[in-house]
Amino acid sequence: MSPTSGRWHFDIDRHLNPWIPPPPWRYLPYPVARFLGFRRRRPQQQQTGNLVAMFWAFIGIMAAILVIQAVSQRVPSFEARGAPMIVGSFGAAAVLEFYSIEAPLAQPRNAVLGQLIAAVSGVAVAKLFRLSPRFDDIRWVGGALACASATCLMALTNTVHPPAGATALLAVVDDSLVRLGWFLVPVMMLGCALMLGVALLVNNVAARRFPMYWWTPEELVGKGRSKVPPPPQPHSRAAGKLEDEEEEASVDDVALPAVPPVARGPSAAPEPKVVVVAAANNNNIEHGANTTHVDNKENTNTAHVVLKPGEIVVPYGMTLSPAERYLLETISSRLTYAGVAETLA
Repeated sequence: MSPTSGRWHFDIDRHLNPWIPPPPWRYLPYPVARFLGFRRRRPQQQQTGNLVAMFWAFIGIMAAILVIQAVSQRVPSFEARGAPMIVGSFGAAAVLEFYSIEAPLAQPRNAVLGQLIAAVSGVAVAKLFRLSPRFDDIRWVGGALACASATCLMALTNTVHPPAGATALLAVVDDSLVRLGWFLVPVMMLGCALMLGVALLVNNVAARRFPMYWWTPEELVGKGRSKVPPPPQPHSRAAGKLEDEEEEASVDDVALPAVPPVARGPSAAPEPKVVVVAAANNNNIEHGANTTHVDNKENTNTAHVVLKPGEIVVPYGMTLSPAERYLLETISSRLTYAGVAETLA
């Protein structure tokens, strides 16, 4: 693992989440908020089997595709511009939003913003390549560029949505979508809105819940504020009182982790140090990029990842992806933060 590998990571949520307000669903009538994914209590795990999920996926996908086609046929501007009744990438999106409803890639932020980014990227690349008189000969290059660019932009904004890659590609290689130009963006946004509406209605039937979150699984506080987690409750508190408090708390209060200090801007605690251990008795250590490395590769006697407050210990030869490193840093920082909160209490 390179000493500078930890620098090559950008997480936009570290900068955005402190300013995103929490969703206001708790202030809406509960029957309405329930169909927006809000739950007063933590849903109980029920072993319903995959046949139930298949049934609701069948109903939801059928309804969503039919609704998008029916509405598109009745929009005069769509007919005037020859817009297709439905874009092919909505088929893949339907599988995510009606079957894999707990997947991060299926949540509204990804499903809507990912398609928006892909549509804009695809149309922009198509417009650029159509400046060439040999567009038909080189459009396959434009399709590859559009799909690659859309993927990188989605990754930078934490809005990765696999069907959106198809949208960017089709915007360059599909003649009907190329003719639409920038009008493809409202076509995609209308389809996304209709599919999301059907998904909210169908997926929140019975014990199912969709979406799991609208923006992020982290707890949002808004306006750049930090929310210190409450200190642990004394063990002498009556069990009945604890049960009452759990019933009154919403699932968004008890099921989601607090925003880690590393995501809270200037007042955040320093990032945890990553220690790569090759031998327990080796003191030849090189410091740099918030990572400590051991040069000697012999006598490696650890095969565990150890999390400590402000420190992450990984065995030699183990490479952490940016997502894995961020997850470990988040947990390590929360250990540090919890220790400070307990000390202050």
